Amino acid sequence: MRKLILLSIIIFGFYLVSDLKAQIDTGYYETEEVVITGTRTEKKIIDIPYSVNRIDQTQWQTTRKQAVNEVLSLVPGVFFQSRYGNHDVRISIRGFGSRSNSGIRGVRILLDGIPESEPDGQTRIEAIDFTAIGKIEVVKGNSSSLYTNAPGGVMNFLSDVDFTKNFALIDNDFGEYGLRKNGFKVGLNSGSTRFMLTSSYENYKGFRDHSEEYQTRINSTLISEISAKTTLKIFGYYVNGLIKLPGSQTYKEYTTNPYGSDATTLARDLKRVTRKGRIGVTYNTRFGKNDQHTIEITGYGTIKNLERTDSRYRIFSRSGLGASFKYINQMEIGKRHNEFTVGGDLFYQGGPMNYFDNVNGQKGDISKAILNEKLTNVGFYLLDQFSVIPGKLDFLLSGRYDRVTYISEDWQNTGADTSRTFDRVTPKVALNYKFTSKIAAYTSFGLGFDSPANNELDNYPSSTNGGRTTINPDLKGQKSTNFEVGIKGSLGGIDNKYFTNTFAEITFFHSLIQDEIVPFVYDNAYFYRNAGKTRRLGIEAGFNTDVIKGLTLRAAYTYSKFEYIDFKALTIISSPFQEVIEDYSNNIVPTVPENLLSTELGYSHTFEKYYTAFIKGNAKYVGSMYVNDKNVDSLKTEEYFLLGAQLGFAVNYKGYNVTAYAGVDNISDKKYVSYININDMSGRYYEAGPKRNFFGGLKFGYIFN
Repeated sequence: MRKLILLSIIIFGFYLVSDLKAQIDTGYYETEEVVITGTRTEKKIIDIPYSVNRIDQTQWQTTRKQAVNEVLSLVPGVFFQSRYGNHDVRISIRGFGSRSNSGIRGVRILLDGIPESEPDGQTRIEAIDFTAIGKIEVVKGNSSSLYTNAPGGVMNFLSDVDFTKNFALIDNDFGEYGLRKNGFKVGLNSGSTRFMLTSSYENYKGFRDHSEEYQTRINSTLISEISAKTTLKIFGYYVNGLIKLPGSQTYKEYTTNPYGSDATTLARDLKRVTRKGRIGVTYNTRFGKNDQHTIEITGYGTIKNLERTDSRYRIFSRSGLGASFKYINQMEIGKRHNEFTVGGDLFYQGGPMNYFDNVNGQKGDISKAILNEKLTNVGFYLLDQFSVIPGKLDFLLSGRYDRVTYISEDWQNTGADTSRTFDRVTPKVALNYKFTSKIAAYTSFGLGFDSPANNELDNYPSSTNGGRTTINPDLKGQKSTNFEVGIKGSLGGIDNKYFTNTFAEITFFHSLIQDEIVPFVYDNAYFYRNAGKTRRLGIEAGFNTDVIKGLTLRAAYTYSKFEYIDFKALTIISSPFQEVIEDYSNNIVPTVPENLLSTELGYSHTFEKYYTAFIKGNAKYVGSMYVNDKNVDSLKTEEYFLLGAQLGFAVNYKGYNVTAYAGVDNISDKKYVSYININDMSGRYYEAGPKRNFFGGLKFGYIFN
């Protein structure tokens, strides 16, 4: 396998370089797209010295889009595990994020450039509504030199505000297992001001027992161009949702009834209730000779009311305030362009968490504990990109200092109050060399840092202070040393007819991780500990092309070899109770497949200008995975291969547009594990993916002239 991968890199690189003279100067190229997430400044993808992808809404408008994994499955290097077929998805980029059994870790999530991630890096994405989203920018690999808790990368979901005319749209999705999503979107453009409003309601009964989901979302965006050089943006959203949780299964339960739920889960009525909102304001202005200076200021506020049930019934109330600032200076140094950026981020969130007994899924009458929790993140960063050889070689230097503080006040247990602070400086250097304006090689080296999430700091009785305080005194932040080298580019077609608009990329990455944060179970509850050292070695490759006019091929492949170098783990044995040290050194990191491949082949044809028909098929291969750090072979998940297909049509006539589509997922009705519950002491590792299921959509829109 390693020889095959090395050969693929050599062939791929030779093909890119040998194609330099074959390129054409017209047409669309992905490398020319301008993104803001990679360097926190506006840059073309070809000028960014690491792996960045931008996904446009045209790629998901005619497909099922209930969850982020259904939209971003063709981004190489990114692995998704969907728990219940809904929006609750584990996101892993180069292995960062794979430790999470709840929420997203290690990957910074932004919505319109504003953190959806909390100060501790934990993220839930209930607010992401693809009715409102226009494009997504994905930065893969270590981004800790620019963003908090982003050793795996960054995802920025951007609202659909790039419209020139007023419009209205009704968007309907439906499918098996009671899937129904109805929404509308309105856009108003007065020239200097644009306003977009969306609202959607989603109802999903679920393919497993006790896996219902209900979500109501409202999103709005106002953009005002105050002058030719100054822009004001206002963003707002509100979410009200409920998710029922069927729980994980033992191997026997998964084998005999993979779509059921156990009696304890049903008795406790495991669920998440979420009500949250956010409003944010961004002010951007350019000034000076040739607009060489840019200042951007962002402020935002959040409110969250959450209910969570497990063996307890917990109620959270959270409010937060955040701000960011950046200054960009463009100058010439010795006739060479230099761009310098300095910025900072501040985010505070706090509020009480009230514990009650769980009485058959209902809240008990008496409060058992009240914790007042406060999280604060302060960070500053510097970035300089210098053109060493104008138009050819760029050098990038960046660095960030982060300080994350956790405070837990126990209002009912005197002496349990505690706090902890994690801080780190994370520098990064990178080079970008352009063979042509559309093909570039790049490399980077940098340090990464990931502080524990708030719930990962829950204390347990065997910690060094015997569980006396609410915060674990032993858990350390996760540190990483990261290297990558790659090549990306847009390639010309053959006689401007075959394989046009081609984009290809391949990246080799290597990470050494110190004190990797991993979950374990103590007394049927999840806690977290540090592994000594971990090595991650991998390759990610992507390829998109128009084979002929109307026929599009897209593919993404990821190879991952992740293993513990040094890991002596404290293990709790319940019967009889004892604590032992087990050596997991040289074991494979669980929940990450060695090989991951996704492909899609689609064809569209326009009839008489107004009518377009389309059909596409997709395939996905996921290799087998370990379910625990111990690497028990008999418990490994099986590899699986899934097939899907869709067809539909679109009509655009005098401002009216109608789109209808239908599709099927998991055509072969394969039983497979879509989510792994890591290191569960009771053996509940498995959560099945959906059976064969049909879905469809119908949209009506009108563009006002």
